[in-house]
Amino acid sequence: MRTKTILAMALALVSFGAFAQHDHGSQGDKKEMGQKMEPTFKDKNLGTAYGHYIHLKEALVASQTDEAKKAAIKLEASLGEVDKGQAAKAEVTKVVSATALDDQRKAFASLSNEMTTLVKDGELSMGEVYLEYCPMANNNSGAYWLSNQKEIKNPYFGDKMLKCGSVKETIK
Repeated sequence: MRTKTILAMALALVSFGAFAQHDHGSQGDKKEMGQKMEPTFKDKNLGTAYGHYIHLKEALVASQTDEAKKAAIKLEASLGEVDKGQAAKAEVTKVVSATALDDQRKAFASLSNEMTTLVKDGELSMGEVYLEYCPMANNNSGAYWLSNQKEIKNPYFGDKMLKCGSVKETIK
């Protein structure tokens, strides 16, 4: 009887181990299937500012003027804590003061250039940031933006041309 109990327990442990390994394997599949992984920066202040930048970008993608303003205000405050963040802070001030969505988007282009400089100069401890570009933004002069995912979601046109653009660089 005791041998049967030990055998049953050993079988249960082996089965659980196989299930756990299978479950662990499926987690990697989910990440590869496009689940976005938030990048982490060694400089926590830059990471906080970048998070507010992404919130701003997503509000512009959704064409939400009020939400974009809220995100820009938070980004402006957080950039005060970022080393060499003065130029980006000056640009985000223009987003904060803009009242129309088109004006916010125009100011976002200059802000994105400054944020790109900060992100490239900063060090990622985990994840990737994608530098994306739309040639039609800013009256066909083109504009860049940063994203956590390769999938294009254009902040300059929103749902009018959501997929317009391409990944130009992966920042690691």
